[in-house]
Amino acid sequence: MAPPLAVVGPALAAPSFRTALPFRLRPRKIPSWRRAALPNDEDYYLIDAEESIGDGFSFSGGKYGEGPSKSDEWFAQGKMIDAYPVYGDKGKAKDPFFGLTMGSGSQPSDDVFRWFCVEAGNSSNPKVLLIHGLPSQAYSYRNVLPVLSDKYHAVAFDWLGFGFSDKPQPKYGFDYTLDEYTASLESLVNAVAPDKLSIVVQGYFAPVAVKYASEYQDKLNHLVLVNPPITDKHVSLPSPLASFSNFLLGEIFSQDPLRASDKVLTSCGPYMMKEEDAMVYRRPYLVSGSSGFALNAISKAMKKDLKAYIESMRSILGSDSWKTKTTICWGMRDRWLSYDGVEEFFGGLNQKIVELPMAGHHVQEDRGEELGNIIKSILR
Repeated sequence: MAPPLAVVGPALAAPSFRTALPFRLRPRKIPSWRRAALPNDEDYYLIDAEESIGDGFSFSGGKYGEGPSKSDEWFAQGKMIDAYPVYGDKGKAKDPFFGLTMGSGSQPSDDVFRWFCVEAGNSSNPKVLLIHGLPSQAYSYRNVLPVLSDKYHAVAFDWLGFGFSDKPQPKYGFDYTLDEYTASLESLVNAVAPDKLSIVVQGYFAPVAVKYASEYQDKLNHLVLVNPPITDKHVSLPSPLASFSNFLLGEIFSQDPLRASDKVLTSCGPYMMKEEDAMVYRRPYLVSGSSGFALNAISKAMKKDLKAYIESMRSILGSDSWKTKTTICWGMRDRWLSYDGVEEFFGGLNQKIVELPMAGHHVQEDRGEELGNIIKSILR
């Protein structure tokens, strides 16, 4: 068994909560094109959770059933890691609606932020860092981690603002800009992988990882980009994500777990999540308003800076100074990012492209075991 990551911050207890469900969505017949990628019809995605008395910060959604949940099980596998300093001292964070002091989940953790990380494999094996996209969690790599564990020491983490990691209210220590995410990634890498490593990054955080990698190529063995935004057609967020950056409505939409997790995760590819997995993604939005406000802030930052970051990523990957071995994995059923122009760009740089015909935008969610085996073959 692999030695656990060092816990340099206090361990957390998985929060419990109840939230009222003001309406119930019944299962509907799934169109045949959406069933095509399913192993069987029992994997329908059902939004039909039980109702209970709620608490938290003014939003709606399902709730956990009585007893252990997948979210509890996932939390128990991980560790909290301290990385990236909290800048400034602006007092207790308050919500933007009523100016009320928010709960502990929206407040900075002392002087350093806490990140939730899950590892698999022996720590003496080559290190692989798995980076999720927007909006997602380390949980999306749950089927990739065990595949890599026999040959590699794989670590998946929740970005600040997502999953179990800290979610400070914007303007209280972290503003969720892409520059801040790049700097914070450096701090996290130094904490969990002080020596050389390979990085796998999916989706809209790929430009952030590439910018980091460009400054630390001597630290990287390999870079794997999974459905990254790279062409001129990719510079705008898809409508399910862009809606969170809308004035006022963005703040409201981001407080709805069904819109903030379910709608975006099921709009980007032809798959359906099981209810128990969907509840893991809803959990942050059901616990407090901090996840929603973070999603609102990162969507605004992406809307403002994504184009410049994509242009920078193209420039970095196409420059003579880029020496890091790079492979692109592409889920061909991605409804957010068009494949047009992707092959021409990466093929022109002589970088290998691996196509996954049955996967959508979140490849690790759709075809986790398949992606894990592809990563192993790439790193070998």
